[in-house]
Amino acid sequence: MAAAVTQGIGATAALSSANSNKFQFTTRRSLSERKGSSIVIRSDGNPRAGLNQHSNSTRQLVTNAVSTKPESAAASTVSKPGHELLLFEALREGLEEEMDRDPHVCVIGEDVGHYGGSYKVTKGLADKYGDLRVLDTPIAENSFTGMAIGAAMTGLRPVVEGMNMGFLLLAFNQISNNCGMLHYTSGGQFKIPVVIRGPGGVGRQLGAEHSQRLESYFQSIPGIQMVACSTAYNAKGLMKAAIRSENPVILFEHVLLYNLKERIPDEEYVLNLEEAEMVRPGEHVTILTYSRMRYHVMQAAKTLVNKGYDPEVIDIRSLKPFDLYTIGNSVKKTHRVIIVEECMRTGGIGASLTASINENFHDYLDAPIVCLSSQDVPTPYAASLEEWTVVQPAQIVAAVEQLCQ
Repeated sequence: MAAAVTQGIGATAALSSANSNKFQFTTRRSLSERKGSSIVIRSDGNPRAGLNQHSNSTRQLVTNAVSTKPESAAASTVSKPGHELLLFEALREGLEEEMDRDPHVCVIGEDVGHYGGSYKVTKGLADKYGDLRVLDTPIAENSFTGMAIGAAMTGLRPVVEGMNMGFLLLAFNQISNNCGMLHYTSGGQFKIPVVIRGPGGVGRQLGAEHSQRLESYFQSIPGIQMVACSTAYNAKGLMKAAIRSENPVILFEHVLLYNLKERIPDEEYVLNLEEAEMVRPGEHVTILTYSRMRYHVMQAAKTLVNKGYDPEVIDIRSLKPFDLYTIGNSVKKTHRVIIVEECMRTGGIGASLTASINENFHDYLDAPIVCLSSQDVPTPYAASLEEWTVVQPAQIVAAVEQLCQ
């Protein structure tokens, strides 16, 4: 049955167009010793980079990298034409552009057809492209994920939607043993250009089973790339880049960010899957974050600026591999690092990032790396308890104050 459906898709494609007070740090140099009494306060900009033609691995680290001051948000809005989209609409626009561009792109998942997906990312696509390029499936994640991997082996470019990322645990065998490893175990005979995407993270009283952060589960699988979107702009750019990639890519979308609105360019753009985004240049401390925590960090940054601190905020975006070029240059400038994530503390992205920074940039650190993560407990249903398990802006402010003493 799966083979018949896969052949049908191919035929259609061919014809279609924690508590912060506990932190204690010992530093070799204080801020006043290195920077004097002056404090540089920069505006919150959002510079964006297009597709980088050079691999991060070929770039040389700049010893004394200094970020330039971006133009103000107001000037940027006025000077840049474009159109406003909600994040889920930007995902849809990116997906639709790629389906127009390449008839091998197809969508597979539960309710992705005429219902339009659980968060309406695929709304209207079944009417436009037909039921075989936008294929509704039974509630059987292991089956349709395996079918998508098989379709990718035959030359298609499937986009798999998990109605909730937690449900994809049912397809862990297919994602790990097939999706991540088939290119290697086949001796390079097969490529697996598949995108796996869907909503995840701690929502609002969704309960433990619907509040999973699976990035920690998938990061150890060889051959898998992972990215996390946080704005409408990077959601579209990362979606297009993931579809065009010859590697399997997992795109993490946060359930609470779908209705964020942003002006994005009218012209086509594609982002680099392995590149972090400099959200706010600063001098005193590097704050690394991604997904929903970007907004908690920026909320904390406003308080920190009022208190005289100048934090540098980086949205790492690429969860695997890390953009050590951007991260390294920031560490060499600020000499202090705080990682803020919604992932669990044990075995999370923050733990891997901490290890990478210590391995590559230990000599540039003036204090131990601080990692603020969700507590290692099932996410409670009660709203007050749910909030308590996730890092809040006040904790970030307190951690920066402790680190910069």
